[in-house]
Amino acid sequence: MNEERILLAHGNGGRFMRELIGELFARHLGNPALDTDADAVHLPDLAGDILVTTDGFTVQPIEFPGGNLGSLAVHGVVNDLAVAGAQARYFTLSAIIEEGLEVALLDRLIASFAAAARENGVAVAAGDTKVVRHGEGGGLYLSVAGIGVREATTDLSMKRIAPGDVVLVSGPVGDHGVSVMLAREQFGLSGGLLSDSASVLPLARAAWDLPGLKFMRDPTRGGLATVCHEIAHATGCAVVLDQGAVPVRGEVVAVCEMLGYDPYFLACEGRVVAVATPAAAAEVLARWRALPAGAEAAVIGRIDAGAARLILETELGGRRVLEELEDDPLPRIC
Repeated sequence: MNEERILLAHGNGGRFMRELIGELFARHLGNPALDTDADAVHLPDLAGDILVTTDGFTVQPIEFPGGNLGSLAVHGVVNDLAVAGAQARYFTLSAIIEEGLEVALLDRLIASFAAAARENGVAVAAGDTKVVRHGEGGGLYLSVAGIGVREATTDLSMKRIAPGDVVLVSGPVGDHGVSVMLAREQFGLSGGLLSDSASVLPLARAAWDLPGLKFMRDPTRGGLATVCHEIAHATGCAVVLDQGAVPVRGEVVAVCEMLGYDPYFLACEGRVVAVATPAAAAEVLARWRALPAGAEAAVIGRIDAGAARLILETELGGRRVLEELEDDPLPRIC
């Protein structure tokens, strides 16, 4: 790390965040159980096939079209376990509340958290509450640790990805990032776009038994492009995306064109990016499209031998290298 102080960019999922985790946290905390490339990790010393994950959630506004901080926190942890092949069973919940938060709002958020947990078969086993002075927090921060049981029969790991594999996504990208921005009514913009915040457990479970499925990830901070960069760094291969195949809603395209954002870098909270052999990809696509959440799933790219980079093949027939995200154009979205 070359920076002397932490920047917002250190939380965006891009190069700065990768360097912060690898050069600071992993340097001090590194041990055989710590895998900074995984959404959830196996705990080999415990009986059974147990996976664990943890995540912190902060978003402004706390309530947004299509969701809120409470349901978002549940979906985020359930999804990290699901794409790693596990069904979430237990959570711990830490709530950091800012002085002055309306009790009625807190009640709605925790009720939403509880409802989403029940829908996904998860029980909250332990928790903690702290209150900070007014002006020292963002209303409410939630930190959630999740424990799940591995049910997938397929080994899901970036290490299995090889040239010739194909890349899929379960639905349109960028919905969450743009919906949160519109909810803030910044730049005089507003709209009816809903966040995609949802559990991806049904999508993940539908593909868990396919041997040709290599890897899954939910593209949250840093979006689709950042997941592809992670794949490129881990495999040493090129990830090539077909611009015409990537599903992006018209509203997202319009906002991005007006404000200079790239939809491939905007967060999703209810999508899955997968890598599979061509034969398995066809089966994944069929199974996803049979589910309401996967109706717009698509094959969007491939893994090529060559330099580790992300390439976008444009609809005009050109090729453009998408560099890693280094700034943070839309902070506090998840």
